[in-house]
Amino acid sequence: MKKVVGVIGSDGPISSEIAGMAEKIGSEIARKGFVLLCGGRGGVMEAACRGCKNNGGLTVGILPSLDKMQANKHVDIAIPTSLGYARNAIVASAPDILISIYGSAGTLAEIAMALNYKKPVVIVESSGGISEEIKKLKLNGEYTQLIHYSTPEKAVETAAKLI
Repeated sequence: MKKVVGVIGSDGPISSEIAGMAEKIGSEIARKGFVLLCGGRGGVMEAACRGCKNNGGLTVGILPSLDKMQANKHVDIAIPTSLGYARNAIVASAPDILISIYGSAGTLAEIAMALNYKKPVVIVESSGGISEEIKKLKLNGEYTQLIHYSTPEKAVETAAKLI
């Protein structure tokens, strides 16, 4: 059975630097033979899917609505849910590990759910947004053991070691 790596982050406009980070991570996911799972829409998710697809990988998007057309053009398997933000629970629970790049409230919710599900989370350092703010939170030891920090270049390598 293939391992699944979730990529979470902002679905809104992102800088070219953040897009480059996400695309590189998607590329590495494909090169390692993992499946990329995300929320299926724009921003970080689209850049990661693009990188994955450009390297022959498989992408899965968990969509908030029933409209498969909401999926970015790099999603191979679009899963419509009609769950709105509640779909974040699927994004957080379905993969073997999550990689967080940038993001805001939705990304924070996915990180929190992943920690409750005892899923490891790799935070991409220097990506900004909520991913950068996680270090400032005072989490208990149980949760801090599940959070790992990595450079964009080593994020997938770190994830691979953890799953």
